Amino acid sequence: MTKEEILKLRDAAEQTRVQFKERITRDNKYDVCCEMVAQSNTHGGLIVVGIEDKAGCVHPLTFHEAQKTTNLLGSLATEGVVPQILIDIENVQIENGVVIVAYIKEGKNKPYRDGKGIIWVKQGADKRKVFDNAELIAMLMENRQIHPDSMPVNGTNINDLDEKTVKNYLIKRFRNDFERQEFTFSELQHKSLNEIATLIHQTTEGILKNNGLVMSDGRLTLASLMLMGKYPQRWLPAFTVRCVSFVGNNIGGTEFRDKSGGDADGNAVHLYHYIMSFLTRNLRQKQVEKDFNSPGALEVSSATLSEMVVNSILHRSYVIEAPLRVFIFDNRIEIHSPGLLPEGVSMESIRHGVSVPRNRLLFNHGINLLPYTGAGSGIIRALQFTPDIMFKNDETANEFVVILLRKMVEDNNEKNVKVDDKNDVSKKANNKHENNRLSNPILTLPEESDDKKKSEVRNKKMVEDNDEVVPHKKHIPYKFLSGTQKNIIQYCSIARAYKEILNHLGYKYHSRYMSSLIKPLLDIGYLELTIPDKPKSKNQKYRKVKKR
Repeated sequence: MTKEEILKLRDAAEQTRVQFKERITRDNKYDVCCEMVAQSNTHGGLIVVGIEDKAGCVHPLTFHEAQKTTNLLGSLATEGVVPQILIDIENVQIENGVVIVAYIKEGKNKPYRDGKGIIWVKQGADKRKVFDNAELIAMLMENRQIHPDSMPVNGTNINDLDEKTVKNYLIKRFRNDFERQEFTFSELQHKSLNEIATLIHQTTEGILKNNGLVMSDGRLTLASLMLMGKYPQRWLPAFTVRCVSFVGNNIGGTEFRDKSGGDADGNAVHLYHYIMSFLTRNLRQKQVEKDFNSPGALEVSSATLSEMVVNSILHRSYVIEAPLRVFIFDNRIEIHSPGLLPEGVSMESIRHGVSVPRNRLLFNHGINLLPYTGAGSGIIRALQFTPDIMFKNDETANEFVVILLRKMVEDNNEKNVKVDDKNDVSKKANNKHENNRLSNPILTLPEESDDKKKSEVRNKKMVEDNDEVVPHKKHIPYKFLSGTQKNIIQYCSIARAYKEILNHLGYKYHSRYMSSLIKPLLDIGYLELTIPDKPKSKNQKYRKVKKR
């Protein structure tokens, strides 16, 4: 370090990683030990001796002072910090003497304590004591001395596991054994949990104990409860998910299109499917094939969403008692996972496939229940589908955030609407009959007159579809509807405004869609008005008619 760099540090004043001491004396050497502890427990830093911390005045040390201070710093690092640390010391020559810079590295054996057994961490330019057990556990986790998912949950036993989930786990976990016995997946699905365990020549509890998922005294570990529990939130209420689809792009917005309810609680398998369902129903779909009835593709790759959701469940911190949060805005998707990246993992390294499992048991056994390979290639694969994924290691909020940008869905049909508009007058004059037919497309059958088609539809008997039963005088079976119409019906499971429906489909606002998309579904009883007395109300929304 040069004289100019010393002066730049002085001008910037004390901060998290820089502390000034005019001299180290008998009166303040304990404070210096505490500073070493705090920097070792946080991100490391510098202790600069020869600069006054209050006014920033430089008071260089003489040769004898420098020699004494250098020896004292080394002694404090060895005897005043437990476990002891190694420091680098540099003497920087300036006018009339030297300034001493002690380099404190971030420790790899956290938590560090002072001679009195007190743990310190940095907080801004100052430091504070640590008393919170969760914070201590987080430090132990960084040093791989403890894995929170392997800790027992008091008051639990094997009866608190979901039998169906445990059976699926065993079938996948021991699939090679079952294949050697020539059992098919279908055959195994029809066997009970005890029968499955018998085929492996063990008891279910014995298998789970051998794999570290159940303690010797019968208590469940956090990993087993989160992976296979009937209702983990009974003991772990914070380890759930909260999903919100906002109107606009501000997390402080007061309007939402959709948000999670009590059904968001459950084990990791349930949380995964719940989040994917929430994302799927709130993201737009675009037509990728020429066939109008072909299934659409989400605006963000489903493979990318799956990888990010699995990562957030498996690698979140289970020390921090906070829910996993999924937010959908008009221009982006955000997945907030409690806890920062594990020690030794950087924002750059995760893009190159570096994987350091924070939760060892969850990671090793979740592969038998969740869709991932365990090879650490998930983010690389997601980046292939969605190269513009953004990651944020938010130290202020103590969370890791994945940001996926939403792209406007290109609607080729919208281009056709503009062309249609130009010829709208001539169409009204010359093809009035044709326009009437197009206004209700679900009643259209090829190569038949409109009168004949309408007559046949009216004379059809009521057919109740297995998924939808909607009595109506003009009812048409659900299976005869187009893919777009089914999409609208399912999207309106929650009451939606007209513009919301068009946005979901990727269409720009146009009044003609009311007659071609919404009105037919109202007429045949699949949608209903939330304000039936005022059909043209500006607050009008459309809701899926429930089964009766």
